[in-house]
Amino acid sequence: MKYIVGIDEVGRGPIAGPVAVCAFMTDIGRQQTLWWDFSMQNKLPLRDSKKLTKKQREKWLKFLKEEKAKGNCDFAVSLVSAEWIDKVGIVRAIQKALDSSLSKLNTNGQLLEAMIYLDGGLKAPKEFINQETIIKGDELHPVISFASIVAKVSRDNLMSRYANEYPEYGFENHVGYGTKAHYEAIKKHGQTSLHRKTFLN
Repeated sequence: MKYIVGIDEVGRGPIAGPVAVCAFMTDIGRQQTLWWDFSMQNKLPLRDSKKLTKKQREKWLKFLKEEKAKGNCDFAVSLVSAEWIDKVGIVRAIQKALDSSLSKLNTNGQLLEAMIYLDGGLKAPKEFINQETIIKGDELHPVISFASIVAKVSRDNLMSRYANEYPEYGFENHVGYGTKAHYEAIKKHGQTSLHRKTFLN
């Protein structure tokens, strides 16, 4: 067994925007090094991405991208749109994104042998026999935390870009979650193609 993979999702609960799933992979002996070296040098905690500040998440992502460029890790994010979520439901949409993220990892054909750790209630396809789902895994397992950070920053940045297209809704602030300001904007301006109709009706 050469590789370890962490998987987490972001965007299950918002009323607008896609759901994102990241699969993060590194050599099985390297995850502690990735975590310890950067965290200790920068006095930067590693935990569930939602408990980090935006600046902390962006610092982590910059570091992880640099490590990916060096060949020390790989990661992939897949997003499933609000339209698809409305069509098949959030559970199947998350599974679609999860399967897609796994398929994008560069493992030289060794992915099925990897040890896969998943957050919460996530499950990898059955052919991945070495998998474990961990409640609050993004707080307990570095490789899941890495996946959480990459997924969160990727989705948040996308929602900020959508804010340029739909400036009335404040997507750059609430990133699609159902805040009071968001519901007021919907009431005033109506729903967009980014809104999950099944979450609002």
